[in-house]
Amino acid sequence: MLDFLRDRGGNYAIVSAFAMVPIMGGLAIAVDFGEMSRERQLMVNALDAAGIATARHVVSGADEAALKAYAQDFFEANLGRVDPASTQLTVTLPTNQAGGGTLKLCAKLDYDPYFVPVFKSLIGAEDTGGVAFSECTEVRLKNTLEVALVLDNSGSMKEYGSGSGQKRIDLLKTAAKQLVDTLALQATLIKQVDKPVQFGLVPFAASVNVGPENAGASWMDIEGLSPVHHESFDWSTLNAADKYAQKINGIWYKKGIGWGAEVDQVLSRFSLYRDMKKVSEREWVETHREYVCTRYRSNGTCREGHWNSIGYWDETISAYSSWQGCVEARPWPYNSTDAPAQGGSNNTGIGYGDPATMFVPMFAPDEPGDRWETAADPTPDNFSASNNWWNDSIEGSGNGRARMLHMAKYFDVRPFGATSPQGSGPNYSCTTNPITPLVDVTTAEGLAAIKGAIDGMAPNGGTNVPEGLAWGWRVVSGGEPYAQGRPDAERGNDKVVIVLTDGANTYYTPSSLGFGDAADTKAVYSSYGYTKPGYNGTATARLFMGASAAIGQYDYSNGNYTNALNEQMAALCANAKAANVLVMTVSLDLSTTNAEENKAIGAMRACASDSRFRKNADGTPAKLFWNATGSNLAEKFKEIADELSNLRIVG
Repeated sequence: MLDFLRDRGGNYAIVSAFAMVPIMGGLAIAVDFGEMSRERQLMVNALDAAGIATARHVVSGADEAALKAYAQDFFEANLGRVDPASTQLTVTLPTNQAGGGTLKLCAKLDYDPYFVPVFKSLIGAEDTGGVAFSECTEVRLKNTLEVALVLDNSGSMKEYGSGSGQKRIDLLKTAAKQLVDTLALQATLIKQVDKPVQFGLVPFAASVNVGPENAGASWMDIEGLSPVHHESFDWSTLNAADKYAQKINGIWYKKGIGWGAEVDQVLSRFSLYRDMKKVSEREWVETHREYVCTRYRSNGTCREGHWNSIGYWDETISAYSSWQGCVEARPWPYNSTDAPAQGGSNNTGIGYGDPATMFVPMFAPDEPGDRWETAADPTPDNFSASNNWWNDSIEGSGNGRARMLHMAKYFDVRPFGATSPQGSGPNYSCTTNPITPLVDVTTAEGLAAIKGAIDGMAPNGGTNVPEGLAWGWRVVSGGEPYAQGRPDAERGNDKVVIVLTDGANTYYTPSSLGFGDAADTKAVYSSYGYTKPGYNGTATARLFMGASAAIGQYDYSNGNYTNALNEQMAALCANAKAANVLVMTVSLDLSTTNAEENKAIGAMRACASDSRFRKNADGTPAKLFWNATGSNLAEKFKEIADELSNLRIVG
């Protein structure tokens, strides 16, 4: 053994040299393989991180170029020791800009081995440059839903649904609650997203109720600055020497010592609700009694008589009425948009923004009716107005319009027993329950709130689909008046408005309802006010503003009013869809064989959005429109539920 170790011959060196070749090759391959694996893993880590970060950025609403630049920067910043020049990143954004969808990022790494020939021969790569590796990552974006149910609560919903044996309103309640339950059940399975499904409710008839609790909201026209706020009110008729109205910087104020502590307060529709008073309670207070003889004897003594109670009525004066929450349509073009309200005076009397964007409380003027020469002598006048709810107080006047516009009457105390039930008096045409803002139906409280509101619906009044649709849009909008919705630009969220009606849009002339028109209003009061030119300070009635030449500006007929409302609805539908609001429409018990009903069906179909995944036989997108009957309404609402469910899957 010692001799072998001392042997300095060439055999061992030769053997050792041959042995080193595979050993060094293995080391080279190990070095390259290890480095390649590390760079590949760094690329994968950077790709995953960029996918998550970009997905969050997608939701913010950034445009395509900005998103791709953001992904590239984030990817390169997280590559570590990998040279960005040796990588290529491809970003595929979701095709749907409003809903969820899938974000896909793919990266390619060109690795250049240190020991190129040996390494490439080992892995079987051609010797034409570096070694390329590709990896992809996909991120499913969140897909949340915000749905406004815009449901007809007009008087015709009391009728029985065809083929059902139930009233339309009851059929609608059942179908709507089933829709909510279906989407709520699906939403509870989604744990990683906040408020995955929200529902709101907009009951509509001739108007929409935003809730009396919003009387002081920033978007309400509290100071009377809107150009439509003082339609049909002539404050200059408050002109007593010690108690008069004065307009300063567009706002009417109480002036004169006769107002007492109320001097300098604003005069508006809201102030009228506060100022109108009635005798709400009274109690007889006896001061003494006296005997009254009714039959005498021949000698002059009293044969029969009775005691009279002498005293006075102790009366309690309180508010006659209060604003029940309905608002008028904004003047064109704001009636067909969700433009935020911008107006007011900062309590300085100097206006800012555009007061026409503010929302004006409904206040139906007292139309000509009973009047008095003195408070003790009321005299009927046979004007038969549709909404005569207060005593006129222009002494001796037979001018119906002057009596309607006269403001002094509202400051007389109404006698004991006078009432103003829902939908009458100053709240005429306000017949629906308030809007229910968006609520999270994955919570027990939210689910109970929306279903309770649906159960509370009651049919009464006319049909004004445009106002219902406008407020449905505002409910899902990301800003005020209702700010429960996500930002409008947020991706991964669908804003949906479902509109159902059982009839054509209606606005009525007084004569068509059997009333007189002594004040020459040309229409019963509703959300567009009256249609007599001049009431809004212009030559065009508000209902006709923005209308096409096909709408007669002086055609005071129910048919022309319906046509004008249909045009308002068409503009509103187009604007909502352009803002990425998905509009689904349902007509109930309307027949294609009836000319007027078929026109209403056509308007509802045209209003509807296109489906994102259902196609017609000719390959065109199917309309999100359903023509339902009483017997199949529940089935149609199940189809709507399927459509909404698919929105959460198909991007």
